Amino acid sequence: MKDAAPHPPPTTVDAYIAAQPPAVRARLEQLRATIRHAAPAAAEKLSYRMPHFALGGPLVYYGAFQSHIGFYPPVRDAALQREAAPYANERGNLRFPHDQPLPLDLVARIVAARVDENRARAAARNAGGCR
Repeated sequence: MKDAAPHPPPTTVDAYIAAQPPAVRARLEQLRATIRHAAPAAAEKLSYRMPHFALGGPLVYYGAFQSHIGFYPPVRDAALQREAAPYANERGNLRFPHDQPLPLDLVARIVAARVDENRARAAARNAGGCR
C-alpha cells in the first residue's frame, strides 16, 4: 500500500491554525489574539512554516507541537526571564504545555517588551547610531 501524498504546508496563518486539532486550534487562537492585542500594528505572516508577528523587525513566532505550543521570543528583560523560566527550553524558546493554561498575561508583557526593543533599535538606527 502506498503512503498518502504529504499535505502541502499551509500558506497562511489561518490555514496553519485550521490544520491543528480543535483543542490546539483554540489555544493558538487565544495566543494569536493576545499577541494582536499587545501589538495591534504588527504584521502577521507565516515564516519558517510558523505564524510570525513583525513590527520594525521580528517580534515573535509560535507553533503547535504534539505536547506544547512553542513560543519564540528573545526574552531580554531580566524580570521577564525569571517569570518565563518555568517555560524556558534550553534553546531559548518557551514551551507552553497543552495540559496547562496559557500564560497570556506573560505573553502580552513579552510582546510589549519586544515592541519597545524594536522601536528603540529603529530609533537608534534613525539617529545614526549602531546597535
